[in-house]
Amino acid sequence: MKYTPKLPFLTGLALAALILAIAGVALSQDSITKLAPEAFGKHQRPPAVFNHDKHNEKAKLEECVVCHHGGKNGVIDRVASTEGTPCADCHRVKPADKTTGLMRAYHKQCVDCHRTKGKGPLACGQCHVR
Repeated sequence: MKYTPKLPFLTGLALAALILAIAGVALSQDSITKLAPEAFGKHQRPPAVFNHDKHNEKAKLEECVVCHHGGKNGVIDRVASTEGTPCADCHRVKPADKTTGLMRAYHKQCVDCHRTKGKGPLACGQCHVR
């Protein structure tokens, strides 16, 4: 008896594997966050890019409000969550009053947390990778 490979089966299996691999990459891109607000105009450095879901899992962050806080008149409200609202809606690039500017808000939020936790990037080039 002569062995005949099942070419259609093997081709189908290879095609299914390829589709799953592509889908996995595409789905993992959904949680990529790129901090490059249009409010800055031309950027001096590349935007900070990170995997939102992996970051939160690694940092054990379960509440959005930890990063996406609300507030009024310069006072942070750690209960009022603002996820989905661009930071630039509250933090201006060049604030006219004593409120926190947009760049400082990003750096204060991210770098202060990294310092407090003793984990995560602290140097400019670690987030703004050229």
